[in-house]
Order: sequence, then structure tokens, then C-alpha cells
Amino acid sequence: MPPILLILLARIMAPRGEEGLATAELLGNAALGVLALVAIWGAMRVLGLDIVDWIRNELITT
Repeated sequence: MPPILLILLARIMAPRGEEGLATAELLGNAALGVLALVAIWGAMRVLGLDIVDWIRNELITT
């Protein structure tokens, strides 16, 4: 077996710690936060236009 395959196999079989888990969790939480902000921004943009139209119609009709 070529030496590079032995090295790769040894790295795959070696026990791993969970040091990277915290980083992965933080990145996942950050991604969810950004997604939530984009969804809120989109909803506020649509609702904001509806509210402005409603106020405009109320001011014009009275």
C-alpha cells in the first residue's frame, strides 16, 4: 500500500476531539440569525408598503 494511503487511513482512524464543534455551532447559529433577519426585513418591507398605502388612502379620503 502506498505511504500516502497509510497516512490518510491513520488520520481517518485516529480519535478526534470535539474542538471544532463549538465553531460549527456558532457558525450555524450565525447563519440562522442572518436568515431570520432577512425574513424579518422582507416581511417588514412588504407590510411597510401596505401600511404606507393605507395611511395615504386614509389621508386622501378624509
